[in-house]
Amino acid sequence: MNIKFRLILMNFLEFFVWGAWLISLGGYMIITLHFSGGQVANVYGTMGIASLFMPGLLGIVADRWMNAERVLGLCHFIGAGLLLYASTVTSYSTLYKVMLLNAMFYMPTIALNNTVSYIVLEKKAMNIETVFPPIRVWGTVGFICAMWTVDLFGWTASPMQLYVSAGAGIILGLYAFTMPGCAPVRTGVKKSFITALGLDAFVLFAKPKTAVFFLFSMFLGAALQITNAFGLPFLSDFSKSSEYANSFAVRHPNILTSLSQVSETLFILAIPFFLRRFGIKWVMMISIFAWVFRFGLFGIGNPGNGLPFLVLSMIVYGMAFDFFNISGSLFIEKEAPITIRASAQGLFMIMTNGLGAWLGGEGSGWVVDHFTVNGVKDWQSIWFTFSGYALILGIIFPFVFRYRHVPTDKIGPHH
Repeated sequence: MNIKFRLILMNFLEFFVWGAWLISLGGYMIITLHFSGGQVANVYGTMGIASLFMPGLLGIVADRWMNAERVLGLCHFIGAGLLLYASTVTSYSTLYKVMLLNAMFYMPTIALNNTVSYIVLEKKAMNIETVFPPIRVWGTVGFICAMWTVDLFGWTASPMQLYVSAGAGIILGLYAFTMPGCAPVRTGVKKSFITALGLDAFVLFAKPKTAVFFLFSMFLGAALQITNAFGLPFLSDFSKSSEYANSFAVRHPNILTSLSQVSETLFILAIPFFLRRFGIKWVMMISIFAWVFRFGLFGIGNPGNGLPFLVLSMIVYGMAFDFFNISGSLFIEKEAPITIRASAQGLFMIMTNGLGAWLGGEGSGWVVDHFTVNGVKDWQSIWFTFSGYALILGIIFPFVFRYRHVPTDKIGPHH
């Protein structure tokens, strides 16, 4: 079977597993389980806590002891079992613990999925920066398919979304073991204790360029967490108004939200061009200001005459997410020595989906509860607060990130 197709299927399943519940779980917790905004933020924050150490730890395992594709498969088997258990849980404290454990095994798979893809493509002597984005775009297609499945079957406020995710996780677990072997790099050099623990990826912080890049990736990771946790509860809240109760946005929030992922698929394909022509600094700038518009448009939108603003917010999201997440992964892949590749991807995950997601969860939960009076949320103030946060990042970033880009028509060889 064509290796590109095999990687496409792997990326599709990787993000189908996540898409089945990531956007709709917040609505399920608020509507069905009656959790508070702070509790919802905390459950989403488990992904941040897990990403602080698990992607790094399992990146080390894949760099040094076990084939990356096998680590990927094992993680999905364990995660699927935990999601099946989570579907039976109704108490906050138990669901929090189960989703934390699930996050500990799912979050590393995002970096591992990238690592397996990069190694397989490199073995086939393919240019990673041009070949990978069109493959990765199918991960977003998988995410959209999962969201639509859950929405069209009416499971956005039901534990069935967790069954859908678990089923896909079991299939991917089996499939991962059939991928080409991605063995640890054997250098023949005696490793120090620091190297054995994989802490050598932190040497990337010694360079001001990558240190500042990691720092802003963390702040943008916080922005991503905000949308994941509160996008669907925001749309569902309009059901309390007779004017909007039967609108498309309220009846099919997952389908409307999936426009964000459709937008992602288009912007992923634009990444090679933007990186070649403008470089990572401008690509990150575009991403930051896209977040300003993402939140601001939510603030002025509604499911009635404000629907175009909601749709525009979904379209802008693709640029906001891809231009720091996918481009960032490719940037780190170029900056990191080959011997710490998986560890470096794990470290990028720690900063974005770890520290960033934790900060986003804690901060957004506080903001939402602050603007909630007698159970009524002032969504406009909430979204404008988040938009202001992104604007501050956009003003500071160009002054502190020192990076000189030389535009090229062709990207040079890796490392």
